[in-house]
Amino acid sequence: MTDISLGQFIPGNSCIHRLDPRTKILLMIAYIVMVFLVKSMVLYLVPLALIVLVLLLSRISLRYMLRSLRPIRWLLLFMFVLNIFFSQPENATVWWQWRFLVVTREGFLSSLLLSLRLIFLVTGTSLMTLTTSPIALTDGLERLLAPLRRLRFPAHELALMMTIALRFIPTLMEEADKIRKAQMARGADFESGNIIRRAKAMIPILVPLFVSALRRADELAIAMESRCYHGGEGRTRLHQLHFRWADLWAAGVVGVMIGFIIVVGRLM
Repeated sequence: MTDISLGQFIPGNSCIHRLDPRTKILLMIAYIVMVFLVKSMVLYLVPLALIVLVLLLSRISLRYMLRSLRPIRWLLLFMFVLNIFFSQPENATVWWQWRFLVVTREGFLSSLLLSLRLIFLVTGTSLMTLTTSPIALTDGLERLLAPLRRLRFPAHELALMMTIALRFIPTLMEEADKIRKAQMARGADFESGNIIRRAKAMIPILVPLFVSALRRADELAIAMESRCYHGGEGRTRLHQLHFRWADLWAAGVVGVMIGFIIVVGRLM
C-alpha cells in the first residue's frame, strides 16, 4: 500500500518543478499521445529518453518512479500472458504450441509492446504528480478549463474534485496500512489461505477505512464552509501562473520527439 506514488508530491526547486502546471498538464497529454504513436520496440527509446531527462533535471530518485510500478506488477503479468496466447495475427511465426495454446513471435512482440506502453504511461503520470503540488495542479487545470465556463461548465468544481481525490490517495493508503497493522496486532491473518479467505480477511480493513474516508470528507466539507468557500466565483490566488521560456523549451523538446516518432514510424 505504501508503494503507491500516485498523488504524492516531492518538493523541490528544479527546472521541472518550476514549470507552469498548465505546461505540465498539456505536455502529459502530448506524452500519452507519443506513447500511443510508438509502434516498434526501437522507438520506445524516445519516451525512455524523455523520462530519463525529466528524472535527471527534477532530481527525483529512480526508486520513487519504480515504486509506481509495484502495485500493477500482477496486472502487467496478466496482460502479458493473456496477449501472448490470444494475440495471434495471420501468417505468424509459431514458437511453441500445445493443443489450443500457441505462442508466436508476433504475439510475443505485441504483448511486450502493450506492457511497455502501460509502464511508460504509469511512470510518466507519476513523474507529473511527484513534481507538481496538488494546489498547482488545481490552478493549472482550472485555467485550462476556463474557456468552457461560457458553456456553464463547472471548471473550478471539477478541478477541485479531481485534485482532492488525487491528494487523498496517499492519505487513504496510509490509513489502510495503519488499520492493517492494528488488525495484525490483534491476531488477524491476511497472508494464509486461498484467495477467497484472503478476500474475506480484508473486510476488517475495508469497513474502518470506508468509515474513516466518510469522516474525513465530512471534516473537509465543514472546514471549507467555515472558511466561507462558495466555489470559484470571485476568488483570487496567491500565486499567479505565467508562462516562461522554460515552458516553451519543454514544449519544443516534446514536440520534436513526437515529430521524430511520426516520421520514423512512417519510414519503418
